Amino acid sequence: MRLPRRLGCAPRRMRVTTSVVGAQHARPAGEAERLAHDVVAALRGTLPGLPPSERRIAEHVIAHPAAVVDQTITELAASCSTSIASVVRFCRHVGFAGYREFRRALASSVGRDEVSLSRFGVSDSDIDPGDSARDVIAKLAFHEARSIEATAEGLDADELDRIVEAVVAAPRIDVYGVASSGLAATDLQHKLHRIGLTSYYWSDVHLALMSASVLEPGCIAIGFSHSGLTVEIAEFLAAARRAGATTALVTNFRNSPMRENADHMLTTSTSETAYRPGNMSSRIAQLAVVDFLFVRIAQRLYRSSEPELQATYDAVQPHRLDKGRPRSAG
Repeated sequence: MRLPRRLGCAPRRMRVTTSVVGAQHARPAGEAERLAHDVVAALRGTLPGLPPSERRIAEHVIAHPAAVVDQTITELAASCSTSIASVVRFCRHVGFAGYREFRRALASSVGRDEVSLSRFGVSDSDIDPGDSARDVIAKLAFHEARSIEATAEGLDADELDRIVEAVVAAPRIDVYGVASSGLAATDLQHKLHRIGLTSYYWSDVHLALMSASVLEPGCIAIGFSHSGLTVEIAEFLAAARRAGATTALVTNFRNSPMRENADHMLTTSTSETAYRPGNMSSRIAQLAVVDFLFVRIAQRLYRSSEPELQATYDAVQPHRLDKGRPRSAG
């Protein structure tokens, strides 16, 4: 039988952490393979950490991926008003051995997008002012599906399980998110609470800071920030880490400065359009990460989570209009 979770935290003990901060160009094993699944999405995630000349290259590739596939390294350098050496550095910075490997991966990524666009019945993914309702639905469906696919393909499964293990062992879990990222944070807290894990989401900045400051080793704080630049989330994670808790960050930008206060980090992969800014594109990918985390946690706590899910389901049945009907997913 699982012992009930108490509101306090475990006694202080030495904490072993896995730092995500390393050499600027260091890439974990298999990173190139993950980047190759969706090169354009991966480039969006590296933009904040690139120097100006390499950022110009990345922005050009993001804007014209199909054209870059047909360009030589000399032509790409000329298109970006930079040098061949800068292109080589750029390729290595984003995880590839050189331009040939980068262009091969980009070609595969472009090819997959073309197949996906065909599946949704559209020729391009950009939304125009004159698009019909059906076109908008198809193009947004393409972007939503692609965000989930790209996030799933690029997600570090080992890092996911490290966070899961920390959550399962934690006597208390804090979850942070503001604005649109707050939707994912509240969803995770809600799911964790349903299976009996002591978890909190704070919408007030002062309350979140106070909560983070009294966490202890053994507790975990998980922050959501699509931009990787949200001041409040950075402060919450820093306070939690100073208190001795394990910290995790979910962001779209792997070079986020917030990683300095994150023992673990998961990255989403999303794209934006003129009518679909970051706060919209981030939501579906973050919610997918929440589901990945929750299902892995529920697997680890299967014996205890199943009856608790049933108990929480049963508790609200008297408040449903269809009460008495067989159990359904909703």
